[in-house]
Amino acid sequence: MRYVENPPNPFEKYSSEFLGEPSPAKLEVYEEKTTKKIITKAWSSDFGSRFTVNCYRGCMHACTYCFARRYHEFLGYGSGTDFETKIVVKVNAPEVLRAELKRTRQKMPHLDFSFATDPYLPLEASYELTRNCLKVCREMRIPTLIVTKSPLVTRDIDILKDLNVTVMFSIPFLTKEKSNPLELYTPNPDVRFRAMKTLSDEGIKVGIGVAPVILGYNESDIPKLLEKAKENGASKAFMSLVHFDSESILDYFTKRLQEKIPTKADKILNTMRRERGGKLLHKSYKERVSGTTEQWETAKKMFDIHFKRLGFDRSEKSETVERVPVQRSLF
Repeated sequence: MRYVENPPNPFEKYSSEFLGEPSPAKLEVYEEKTTKKIITKAWSSDFGSRFTVNCYRGCMHACTYCFARRYHEFLGYGSGTDFETKIVVKVNAPEVLRAELKRTRQKMPHLDFSFATDPYLPLEASYELTRNCLKVCREMRIPTLIVTKSPLVTRDIDILKDLNVTVMFSIPFLTKEKSNPLELYTPNPDVRFRAMKTLSDEGIKVGIGVAPVILGYNESDIPKLLEKAKENGASKAFMSLVHFDSESILDYFTKRLQEKIPTKADKILNTMRRERGGKLLHKSYKERVSGTTEQWETAKKMFDIHFKRLGFDRSEKSETVERVPVQRSLF
């Protein structure tokens, strides 16, 4: 049990606060049976147009920095523990995907899973929506990218081996001790690396996303993360700077940071402010995906040096990319 803690929803006219102890937060699963659209067109300055599939809304991994928390507010929920405990399952996702691809396959160069939630959050073990969507991709021979923090992806090796697919594991922290305060219910880094090797040994292309980089906390992990990824079969890598798209997400992140690592919180927040000209929120999309100080430039150079040294693949824009796309119409 965890206490409910949600910043005020900016889309609601009124908000309320608990007097005394708040009620415990419980996992709630809602099945959405009327989903009409599952493919979302997104855009990023590095990759151009992307086409994403999200079978779920909300994410039980509870990463405190997650930019997708904002999208839960569009549903009338909060961006705090609501995002982690109120999960919407799009139960007809595979059928909707099949219908959409029948109409658009010739115009669809690729599909990405997922970007607004992990495609392999724990509920996927029973719902198998991502698995069944991948079967559709295999049938229609569509290139696919998967970004995940979960070893559950190894369950679908039988499908992935027949797909033109790359599986990118998001691993921004080298140790369990560093990961725990900010990735509250995420499989620890070693588990993710083992899953990476399992896929690689089966001939499936894998990579690492050092995302997000939180200056003053984990940029020193970059060389070892790339080395360990290479040892476990990774051929691709990218990195991105932490960013916050709304006051509510920033508020939640700050509270969790001060709660979990109080001795380092002020240092981390002050370092982040220097990247944003004294503020924690970016002013524009350009600022969103890049830093401004020498510390950020040093982190990028460190990534590039070890990227080249270890021989990561440059066939796609995998070097030092800020890979998080703008998504306005996810749902």
